[in-house]
Amino acid sequence: MAAAKQKLIIVESPAKAKTIGRYLGKGYKVEASQGHVCDLPKSQLGVDPDNDFALKYITIRGRGDILSRIRKEARNASQVYFATDPDREGEAISWHLYHVLGVDESKPCRIEFNEVTKKAVQNAIKNPRCLDMGRIDAQQARRALDRLVGYKISPLLWAKVKKGLSAGRVQSVATRMVVDRENEINSFIPEEYWDISAQCSVNAGKKAQEFSARLATVDGEKAQVGNEQQANDIVKKIEGDTFTVSDVRRKERRRMPAPPFTTSSLQQEAGRKLSFTTSRTMQIVQQLYEGVDLEGEGSQGLVTYIRTDSVRISDDAMNAVREFIPGKFGAEYLPAEKNEFKGRKNAQDAHEAIRPTDVNRTPESIKSSLSREQYMLYRLIYNRFVASQMAPAVYETLSADITGKQITLRFYGEHKKFAGFTALYEEGTDESEDSVEMTLPVMETGQKVSILKISSDQHFTQPPSRYTEASLVRTLEENGIGRPSTYAPTISTIISRGYVSREKKRLYPTELGVMVTDMMEKYFSEIVDTEFTANMETKLDQIEEGNADWKQILRDFWPDFEKTLEVAEKEIEKVEVRDEVSNVVCDQCGAMMVYKMGRFGKFLACPNFPECRNTKPLVNYIDAACPKCGKRLLEKISRKSRKFFGCEGYPECDFVSWDKPVSERCPVCGSYMVEKHNGRGEVIHLCANENCRHKVLAGTNEEEADE
Repeated sequence: MAAAKQKLIIVESPAKAKTIGRYLGKGYKVEASQGHVCDLPKSQLGVDPDNDFALKYITIRGRGDILSRIRKEARNASQVYFATDPDREGEAISWHLYHVLGVDESKPCRIEFNEVTKKAVQNAIKNPRCLDMGRIDAQQARRALDRLVGYKISPLLWAKVKKGLSAGRVQSVATRMVVDRENEINSFIPEEYWDISAQCSVNAGKKAQEFSARLATVDGEKAQVGNEQQANDIVKKIEGDTFTVSDVRRKERRRMPAPPFTTSSLQQEAGRKLSFTTSRTMQIVQQLYEGVDLEGEGSQGLVTYIRTDSVRISDDAMNAVREFIPGKFGAEYLPAEKNEFKGRKNAQDAHEAIRPTDVNRTPESIKSSLSREQYMLYRLIYNRFVASQMAPAVYETLSADITGKQITLRFYGEHKKFAGFTALYEEGTDESEDSVEMTLPVMETGQKVSILKISSDQHFTQPPSRYTEASLVRTLEENGIGRPSTYAPTISTIISRGYVSREKKRLYPTELGVMVTDMMEKYFSEIVDTEFTANMETKLDQIEEGNADWKQILRDFWPDFEKTLEVAEKEIEKVEVRDEVSNVVCDQCGAMMVYKMGRFGKFLACPNFPECRNTKPLVNYIDAACPKCGKRLLEKISRKSRKFFGCEGYPECDFVSWDKPVSERCPVCGSYMVEKHNGRGEVIHLCANENCRHKVLAGTNEEEADE
């Protein structure tokens, strides 16, 4: 008797295939396409404007064996399901697979799930659908637009500036943002101002209470102190005045939790709290989504789909977390009604927010099965999700006016009465803030106030801070530029192309980036215009919703763009970009080596190429000795473009550390210490000894504090 045929499910990644295979058992075969199987050719434009923008798709080189295997399995299968990612790109991959395998597009073989769990996968198989041509056409329009812009402008940059450059709808706008911010900083004129505060005292019964109050008004007008003379005059007025409490305002303030993560907010928060780059965040969260081998459970998908701009969660997830909170924290931590959040205005809202697939799978319960980074990111996602449905934090606030004849000082303080969601999670900020939480003084109207000490401090207004990856992602999202799947690759591209450099988390435009941006603004102003790019994203959304023709958008775009290209080709003059010369001598020909930008960042190369092909890695020493052998430590880059620190004596000495070692030793156990950032603008030196982990506050990191 012949064996019953299996049903074939095609997903994108081998990790997801492994996880789903465990859920479905022997009646199913799960294969991975390993991403796209068809695409526009790299060596040609692949878009034909003269033939109504016909697209030329070819099988991607290297995918032949994969397709052969999938074809073979499909021939022997009783049913084929396409389970690629639930977004435009995933829909397009399924569409290409439909054509490659000869499946009828009208046949309901497309299945979609928001999380890689047994229940979600089984429900999806029970409810297959036909292909969503709106999604596919939106993806085709995006691909065609990006190809036309990239393949038409990039050769101009190669010819007029240097080889290896590129331009693109989103990357060029992102580069311009970094350049514009640098211009704002350079043109900023600081203005002087003074802060005046007084250390005050009131009597509460037999005990005096001290507190600090800041200058609020002078002669009934809002205080504005612009120079030292004004500050000294006000200090003298305070010294010669008597003060009483003229007004007391007591209130209760409720602080609501943040919503669960979207792709953008996850990238921002992981940057703030974990110091992850956007690309690193997406690599790790992809692993959590596709499945991780858990001890005793096998491969399990731990979080829901990771490319989303929605903050909503499913009814099942809501019920589960509301059942979990009282048992874990107490009944008072569960609000009477579920917390609901509004997404941003132009959100697609196609999927849930990013959340754990099982709220009972706590970070600590699976810590031993996760890598350090997987654990850190899973804990961040888990805690944010649970906290989002907890009760608000409650603060008692006190405001008081302390008034003299000419001067009014103002006190504000708050005290946390109920922790609420902050018992589990507090959202990071881009600003360094001093906590104002305190024991509030007892004050009543009419009380006399003693002035103990007066402080006047000079300050200057500060220019806008340079972007970090997190703040650039936030700005791109706020302006409607790009979509969740594009933020990380966009930032990686502008750094790898040498348009932007990343130093101590900050993004700086390079000379090349400024030059290319100036050229783009002069000749392709529409391409680098934020409004044009945002409007194009809106049009792509309209295509997906079936409210616009994808080819009509190309027809509207191409004529003006073609004319602009013709003008640019005639008018742009050749620009010579000189390589920066180093102080390193080429040990093969004696020339001074120059800095070059490669796939993994800067490196040294001989300027006499191709006669001399000598290259060297760029060596950055840090101010700490190797804990094993005492030699110098180097900053290095791993094969996956991740920074780490190792001994210059390798391979004789094998010391490595992902965290930056510091020169001081742990005062408790004598082990070496590493540098950490706590998300509040502070630098922590942490003992590397797992059995000690002693912490020392090293100071404020100015690069973070001014964010």
